[in-house]
Amino acid sequence: MFYYIEGTLSLIDNTLAVVDCGGVGYALNTTINTLSRVHIGEKVRLYVTTIIREDCFDLYGFFTLEEKRCFEMLTGVSGIGPKAAQGILSVNTPDALAMAILSGNERALTVVPGIGKKIAQRILLELKDKIGKGMEDPGGSGFSVPAAAGAAGQDKLSDAAAALGVLGFSNADITAALKGVDIANLSVEDIIRRALSKMGG
Repeated sequence: MFYYIEGTLSLIDNTLAVVDCGGVGYALNTTINTLSRVHIGEKVRLYVTTIIREDCFDLYGFFTLEEKRCFEMLTGVSGIGPKAAQGILSVNTPDALAMAILSGNERALTVVPGIGKKIAQRILLELKDKIGKGMEDPGGSGFSVPAAAGAAGQDKLSDAAAALGVLGFSNADITAALKGVDIANLSVEDIIRRALSKMGG
């Protein structure tokens, strides 16, 4: 279907962004985080997830691929629809959501209207499980932590790598992005941001 839609942002209506592409206005549901990075009259590229059901054909657009991946990951959780996922990503950036999942931070999810404690716990459980399985590497071909990083540095790098795994990056991409990052003087959140910057996120 659509991978991205590129054109001029012609209208913002609450969390709906209309992108004029060749004279056709595409209405894209989006998040507050994406809307904070775009402006009416400017050229934009939004990465698209298409939701097709019997009673709807909706497009969801995101400023980054990381936000799109998080949206698709959230809607893969039982009981989480696109509107709930949109709400979660309106109050959590992709890196903040990844850290919330890793740390079991329910409050980052329950601040979203309609997301109660039970649903938040289900999201954290299912996605943390998914992260854990994704980061396991019995064959030894996955993410590698430099021995020189020290115990504290290894912990921070491992947490950052797991968070980047949440965002859909491969172990090879994660290893390359974290190479040369100043582990000793940065928090896990800052390490993640540096890695995302290197990967163009």
